[in-house]
Amino acid sequence: MIIGIPKEIKEHEYRISVTPDGVRELAAAGNTLIVEHSAGVGSGFSDEEYERAGAELSYKKVLFSRAELIVKVKEPMPAEFEFFQEGQAIFTFLHLAANPDLAGFMLKKNIAGFAYETLEKDGTLPLLRPMSEIAGRMAPIVGAYYLQKVYGGAGVLVTGCEVRGAECGLIQLIAHS
Repeated sequence: MIIGIPKEIKEHEYRISVTPDGVRELAAAGNTLIVEHSAGVGSGFSDEEYERAGAELSYKKVLFSRAELIVKVKEPMPAEFEFFQEGQAIFTFLHLAANPDLAGFMLKKNIAGFAYETLEKDGTLPLLRPMSEIAGRMAPIVGAYYLQKVYGGAGVLVTGCEVRGAECGLIQLIAHS
């Protein structure tokens, strides 16, 4: 199978769907892997690492024209629609219920979609679980960030602290402007 791994274009998305080790395993199994130039840079992987692992490097248009399966992290963005070929397959987070335009595009182009968030194994969602764990761990950090006065929050500290010998759980911070 020819597998295409494009660079993610969604704003603030720096991940890549397959690491060089993953490329090595897929190539050893007889697949051809095409990785878009600089696709791994945001995740700390160089083009050279992908080449050493057995991938071809290419540009988006060529990658999409040759690949039978596109493997991404996030759902295709409208700017990518033109690159898809009739009858291709995609493996990624799709979230189609929240994106009727993407669903319509995929139906029109006869794109087979395999959504990470819906694939089950032994009654579990093994591809969704790690993302849920990360989100759960990040939620209090992001929440605390936006509770800061400078970001429009109430200026509260959500962690325990000791102020002048008095124990506190939630204190008002002094905002300096």
